[in-house]
Amino acid sequence: MKNFKTILLGILLGSATYAQNPADFKNPPQKFRPEPLWFWNNTTITHEGIDEQMAGFRDQCGYGGFAILPFGQNLAPKYLTEEYFELYKYTAERAAEMGLTLSLYDEYGFPTGSGGAINADGIPRFFNRFPSLTMKRLDKIEEEADGGSTYIAPLNKTGVLMAVVAMNTESKERIDLKDQITEETIVWKVPEGRWKIMQFVCVKDDDPNMDYLSKEAAEAYISMTHEAYYERMSELFGTTITSTFFDEPTLYRAQARCWTPTFNEDFEQIYGFSPALYYPALWYDIGAETQAARNALFSVRAELYASAYPKVVSEWGAKHGIYATGHQDNEEIENPVGTSADLMKCFKYQTAPGIDKIGGPRPAEKFYKVVSSAAYNWDHSLVMSETYGAMGDIPWDTLYNIAMDQYTKGINVLIPHAVWYNDADVTFKPELSHRNTLYSGKLHQFNTFLARLNVLLRNEDRYVTDIAMLYPIETMQGEHNFDGPLDPYQGGVKISDMDYIQVSERLTNLLGRDFMFLHPEVLENACQVDKEGIHLGNKCQYNTFRTIILPSVKTIGADNLAKIAAFYENGGRVIFTTQLPSKSTDPGQDGQIAELIKTLFPKGVGQNDYTIETNTQGGQVWYLSNPTKEMLQKALTENSETVYDIEFPEGATPLRYIHKEHDGRDLFYLANLNKEAFHSTVILRGKKQYELWNPHTGETHPVEAEYTRKGKERVTLVNLNVAPAQSLFLIETH
Repeated sequence: MKNFKTILLGILLGSATYAQNPADFKNPPQKFRPEPLWFWNNTTITHEGIDEQMAGFRDQCGYGGFAILPFGQNLAPKYLTEEYFELYKYTAERAAEMGLTLSLYDEYGFPTGSGGAINADGIPRFFNRFPSLTMKRLDKIEEEADGGSTYIAPLNKTGVLMAVVAMNTESKERIDLKDQITEETIVWKVPEGRWKIMQFVCVKDDDPNMDYLSKEAAEAYISMTHEAYYERMSELFGTTITSTFFDEPTLYRAQARCWTPTFNEDFEQIYGFSPALYYPALWYDIGAETQAARNALFSVRAELYASAYPKVVSEWGAKHGIYATGHQDNEEIENPVGTSADLMKCFKYQTAPGIDKIGGPRPAEKFYKVVSSAAYNWDHSLVMSETYGAMGDIPWDTLYNIAMDQYTKGINVLIPHAVWYNDADVTFKPELSHRNTLYSGKLHQFNTFLARLNVLLRNEDRYVTDIAMLYPIETMQGEHNFDGPLDPYQGGVKISDMDYIQVSERLTNLLGRDFMFLHPEVLENACQVDKEGIHLGNKCQYNTFRTIILPSVKTIGADNLAKIAAFYENGGRVIFTTQLPSKSTDPGQDGQIAELIKTLFPKGVGQNDYTIETNTQGGQVWYLSNPTKEMLQKALTENSETVYDIEFPEGATPLRYIHKEHDGRDLFYLANLNKEAFHSTVILRGKKQYELWNPHTGETHPVEAEYTRKGKERVTLVNLNVAPAQSLFLIETH
C-alpha cells in the first residue's frame, strides 16, 4: 500500500502546485471548499430532497461536500438499516457526480460511542451487541482500623479487583495486601497506628457508550459502524468518501473515574512494576511520592485513551483510503485530566486533531493552540475545528473573525456547523445555508474565502516559530484527584496557579508572538539541544526554538529540566512564570529538581516582579512572579540580539499570524481581529521579496519593501494596511 501521507495529500490537494498557484487561489478547486455538518433531522429523507439540497448547497452556498449527521427522534429511514444505507449510498453517488465529497460521521447524534438506539425502547446499539465492552469506572471501598486489631473483610466482588492497599493515615506508609487474601477474604494483623484499608475495583458503569480506554471496544464499534458503510460502498472510499469524523468522547462520564480492566497489565508493560501501591494517590495525598504516582497512573490512562478509539479509527481510515478527525467534549477545561486525560496526548495518533468552537460559556479559542500544537508535536499537518454550533444567528464580522482566529492559530480544516435537512426544525443555530435569508446573499463569498485559506494552509507545509512553551500536563496530573470538589463536567479539580492559558493569550493576542506548546513526552523523546537551540526532530513539522517558556510548572521530569538547563548553558532563553518546579515525575528525584533550580538561580528568587540570570554564552533565565503582558515582553526582548520571524512596532496592537514554510519559502497569514485598522510597518527576518495575496478578493500583487539590519540580522520592512475583520497572506517569491 502507498505511504498514507501520500494518499492523504492526494485526497486533500490533488497537486502540490495548488499551494502557490494564483489561479487556484482566485478560483479555488471544489476540494478546498468547506464541508459542513449536514443534519438529517426529524423528518423523512428522500431522493428528491437530497438532490435539491445538495445542488443548493453547492451552487448557492459554495460548499464542497458534507458530513451527514443523523439526528433527532423522528428520522426516517432508521439509522443503519438497509433503507438508510440505500439513501446514504445514493447521496454518495450523487455527490461523486457533482464533484462533492463526504465525511463519514460515525454516530447517531453524539457522543460517539453508542451507535444509536436499536428500537423504540432506546437501547443503544453498542450496548446491545457488545455489553461487555461498555464503559467501566474505578470504585474505592475503604474502612479504617486501629493497630493491634485483626482486620477481616470480604473482597468486593462487583467487578475486577485492581488493588488492595492499606495506608497509615499519619505516616502515609502503604502496604500491598494482596498476600493477605485467603479464599476471597482479607485477613490482616494491623500494625501500630491508624490505617485506611482500601479496595480498588474496576466495575461496569451504567453509561452504555463504549469503553474509551479499550482498543477492543474501539475495534468492535468500528465493526458495527464504519465497516457497515465500507461493505456497501467500498468503491466510494478514498474518492468521494474522504474522511471520517468522531464527536465528543470524554472521560468525565462514569463519575469521571473511567477505568479499564486491563489497566494494571498495561501499566506494568510501560513501567515494569505493579501500580498497586500507587492507587491511593488517585484520591489522597500519599506523601512525597504523590505527584510521581499520579503522573504514572494518569499518563498511562492518557496513553490508553489516545491509543484506543482515536488511534484505531485513524489506522482503519488509513487502510481504507480516508483520514480520521474528531474532537473531545468540553475541551475548554483548563485542567483536562478529568475530561480528555491530556488534551495534547489524546491526539498523538490522530491524523487530524480537532476542537469544537461552540456557543455559550465555552471559550474554545483559548485552546486552539493546544490542539494545533498537538498536531505539530506528533508530526501531523491537518488541524480541524467544528465551528459555529449553537452560537445563534451571529453577524458576518463574527463569522469572519472566528475563522481568521482559527487559521492564524493552526486550524486548516474548518467544518461549519451546520446545514439542516429539515430547516424548519433547527436545534442549534445558525443554519448556514442559502435558505437562511440572514446569510444567503454572502454565504458563497464567505465559503470562497475559506477555500482560499485552505488552498494555502491545508497542506504539509512546515509550521515555523521561535518560541516553545512547555505544556504543564505533569503539574496538572500531579495535582488532580478523583471525586474532586467540582462537577465532573467541569473537570473535577481546578488547580491553583495554572497560567498557561493566560500566558498563551498574552503572547498571541497582545504581543504578536506565536509559539508552540511542547509536550513533556516530546521534549524528552524527540528534542535535542545544541548551540542553535532546542531542535524538534520531526520529518515534516521540525523546528528550532530559541526561547522556551515554563508556565507555572510545579512538577517536571528531571531529565527534561536538565535538558532545559543545558539549553540555557548553550545560550538559550528560558522563562519561568508564577512558580518554579519543585516536584519530580520520578519517585525520589525531588532533590534533583531542587539542585537544577539552584543551578539556574544560584541566588534564589525574591519578591520582585522578576529575577534574571545570565551566562557567558548569552543565555538568559528569567523568573516572572506575575507574567503580565509587559513582563513577558521584557523577558522576550531585553538584552537580546534575536530577531523574531516577524515583529510588530512597539505600541501597535499586533495582528494575529501564522508562519509556515513552503518549499523553503516563507508564507505568513496575518489577520486583524482588532476594532481599529492596522497601519504600520512589520519587520520580517531576512532579506526577501514578498507578494500580497488577499483571501477576501483573490487578488495578488507584489509588495514594496525596504531592507536594513537589526543587530547582526538582515531584515525586510513591509508596510501593511489591514482593516478590521480583514486578513492577508505575505508569500515569499525569491
